[in-house]
Amino acid sequence: MLEEKLQALPEKPGVYLFKDLDQVTIYIGKAKNLKHRVRSYFQSSRSHNHKTEILKKFIHDLDYIVTDNELEALFLESNLVKTHKPKFNVHLKDDKAFLHVKLTVNEPYPRVLLTRRILQDGALYFGPFLPASLARNTIKIINRHFLLRTCDIEIDGNLERPCLEYFMKRCLGPCVRGLCTKQEYDRSVKDVVLFLEGKNQELIDSLQRKMDRAADIQRYEAAAFYRDRIQMVRDLTEKQKAIQGGKEDVDVFAYYRESSRLALQLFTLRRGRIVGKREFFWEDLDFFQPAQFLRDALQQYYVNTAFIPHQIHLPVEIEDQELISQWLRERRPGNGKKPKVRIMIPRRGTKHELLLLVERNAKIAFETRFKILKSEKDKLLERLKTEFDLPEIPNHIEAFDVSNIQGRESVASVVICEDGLMNRSQYRKLKIKTVDGSDDYQSIYEAVYRRYDRKLTEQTSLPDLILIDGGKGQLHSAYQALSKLGIEDIPLASIAKREEWIYVQGREDPVILPRNSPVLHLMQEIRDEAHRFALTYHRKRRSIRDFHSELEQIPGIGEKRKKRLLRNFGSLARIRRASVEELIPFVGEKLARTILQTLMDTDSGNTD
Repeated sequence: MLEEKLQALPEKPGVYLFKDLDQVTIYIGKAKNLKHRVRSYFQSSRSHNHKTEILKKFIHDLDYIVTDNELEALFLESNLVKTHKPKFNVHLKDDKAFLHVKLTVNEPYPRVLLTRRILQDGALYFGPFLPASLARNTIKIINRHFLLRTCDIEIDGNLERPCLEYFMKRCLGPCVRGLCTKQEYDRSVKDVVLFLEGKNQELIDSLQRKMDRAADIQRYEAAAFYRDRIQMVRDLTEKQKAIQGGKEDVDVFAYYRESSRLALQLFTLRRGRIVGKREFFWEDLDFFQPAQFLRDALQQYYVNTAFIPHQIHLPVEIEDQELISQWLRERRPGNGKKPKVRIMIPRRGTKHELLLLVERNAKIAFETRFKILKSEKDKLLERLKTEFDLPEIPNHIEAFDVSNIQGRESVASVVICEDGLMNRSQYRKLKIKTVDGSDDYQSIYEAVYRRYDRKLTEQTSLPDLILIDGGKGQLHSAYQALSKLGIEDIPLASIAKREEWIYVQGREDPVILPRNSPVLHLMQEIRDEAHRFALTYHRKRRSIRDFHSELEQIPGIGEKRKKRLLRNFGSLARIRRASVEELIPFVGEKLARTILQTLMDTDSGNTD
């Protein structure tokens, strides 16, 4: 089957998806020529790096999508990697969802809000803000000086009187006709955009013109208001630390690596000033090539961010550098001519000094994460060993949880804690196969049995401690599964949600730890992560079930088209939001219109 697909590959640009024995996508790449690029993986005469040699052992099937050009392939690759998260691709994740400021320009009278999620909803997003207090202070400044509304009511100008915010001079009062025109409100929104983009001088010039105009018509109170706003912007400008002479928006990436662990540091500069930084960490980066790693990291970062800078500074050249630059240029908002995004490798001068500064910060972040924190985690694990009377320090902990609704779509999760830190790349999810209805005990039994039966077959390492989300019943079920496999000597514990007592197999009484105990907090963190991961998988299963059931009602949608739509859109909600043009590449124009019309009719029928 694989050989037949290799022979049938077209000599066209596109994206290829390698799959393992279970049809799970394990790697996604783009190609200028699909036939030449994909077949190169399987040519014995070609030398490959270590990562590719390992990848080849897992490839059992492939799929591909043809595009019109290589740039389109890069766009599609970015979105598919974000959706599928294949284990052989680089995944850019950090430990925090940083605060952004959201300006709801998709509403007639926009507001400013704090958010940690960037959605494709037509709003403008600014950030990330570090520290988080900077975002909150920014919101306060906008409310105090630009007077945008803070309420979420529908603005139609028909209210009899404004709320207290207007009388406190914290809102323009668009809700009452005559207090503020739509044009005045829109001008204030434009000022907020300039402020959030850091275009302080343009904002000052705009405010200066408004102040002069107000003074000319003897509106002295309004002129004083603009005067105070100008002074506020100047004060903020003075407080910002300039670190280089240019006025460009620049992102600077650098990294520090030891063995398979790596810290990636990003400094964001707006108008020549540092406005924030972000840190990303990898703990199991076994295959590392700087040019490919940074290329994938940039692709993953900018597919998720709302702002594209003028320049990106890197320590080394990356693969597809010109193509990535073109891709970033196309991602810039707007329709007209878009400025080029320059990817640079500074060798001397102030830009090189800044890159070295980011590298030093990456090393500090690395040591804080992997050395200082590791020392603290080691002490914590020693305390855990003592509290639970374990034979060894539990450097490798595996935790289980199950999730279902009224016994439907039952799933289980396995999360891994290594050296006191969650190792997300090793998480596993299982679909419960042998249990009918809502039976958490039997579901735990199946999950534990299948997990360690496979580990014994593959002869991979067993954990130092197994943690079950639940009470004595779940603990007993897990112990039965281990006993049947002959590995009942593995330390086993469960944590009950209500009392937060910890039951340890073989001990009569539960371990009751103080509420402020670091050991209890670690157990809660692992348990909560197992619960979150199980719930996420369960929701995905339900979404896929609903996806298939609704699409089955549409004539012309067979199994292949359902899989194609699911792979590229992921949910019915995304299909509903899609346009005919976005659906055409996957189902054709006629069927695309039928799909959208059927879903629209279904929605209207559900609201009657």
